[in-house]
Amino acid sequence: MTRPVLIALLGLALAPAAAAAQDPVPAPPAPVPTPEPPKPALALAVTGTLQAGHADLELAGRQFKATGSMTPAAAGEKVQLRLSRDGKVKRTLKAKVKADGTFAKTIAAGRAGRVSIRVLHAPTAAVGKARGPKVSVRVVRPALAPGASGPLVRLLQKGLEQLHYAVPRNDHFDAATGRAVMAFRKVNGMDRRYDADRRVIEKVLAGKGTFKVRHPEAGHHVEADLSLQVLALIDGDKVREIYHTSSGAPATPTVIGTFRVYLKTPGTNAKGMVHSSYFIRGYAIHGYVDVPAFNASHGCLRVPIPDAWHIFQWVNLGDRVIVYP
Repeated sequence: MTRPVLIALLGLALAPAAAAAQDPVPAPPAPVPTPEPPKPALALAVTGTLQAGHADLELAGRQFKATGSMTPAAAGEKVQLRLSRDGKVKRTLKAKVKADGTFAKTIAAGRAGRVSIRVLHAPTAAVGKARGPKVSVRVVRPALAPGASGPLVRLLQKGLEQLHYAVPRNDHFDAATGRAVMAFRKVNGMDRRYDADRRVIEKVLAGKGTFKVRHPEAGHHVEADLSLQVLALIDGDKVREIYHTSSGAPATPTVIGTFRVYLKTPGTNAKGMVHSSYFIRGYAIHGYVDVPAFNASHGCLRVPIPDAWHIFQWVNLGDRVIVYP
């Protein structure tokens, strides 16, 4: 076989292989993107706090709860509760989401300041990343003294009024508020002072510690408890107002018993008695310049002068005044 023929035959044999080598390689199928986990909606609120208008308030040293929800619910997921105090992040707590999508965590109020809580969720295979709302709680010292003002004073005054102590509603711890606190302390066997400490504040805000009526059958009447040194204006079994009073000193004791108001004299008399309602002989309920925390009068029931006119107007001729030891 001649050389040219051999070369031609080899060319024919190799042609299909060369053509095959030049065919394009098919591209691999594109990867199917993994769907991102759903992004939940987070809600957050606080419970167990004190409500002062639209603000949440709590006493230093107590606890409250942060409660919220995840939608859609993802049982077993954990949310982060980022705690800040006065704008500085302090720590992060975790709360487990329940089957219904809710979660809760008890928070220690700690010292006075503003505690803020932000709810977050770090992404997992089941639930995406989410950032929820922030709530804040004002933490206050549980102590009030004359001259104080603000939301805690407002709550104290509201609580005292609901317990029927004679108190203004002006958000200021003034002399009248101090007298109401004195009456509350007397009724509840506490130290006889004009300031409100933790015991007073917590008891008032819990709605406890009012005067107990002994004579509901007496109708529109006055009861004076000499052991407590308080005077209460009462309609049947309803206490209307409770006042700090000072009865007769040991040498000049107030008479015990049930009497009726027989004389009312407005103004100030020669003895310094202001707006007097007499219930037996020269014994009267009246305002006086000095009303200490203990029994110190000459036998009358002294009340602070700023309270005297209201009491004088409330008491009617013929009303019973019931005095007991």
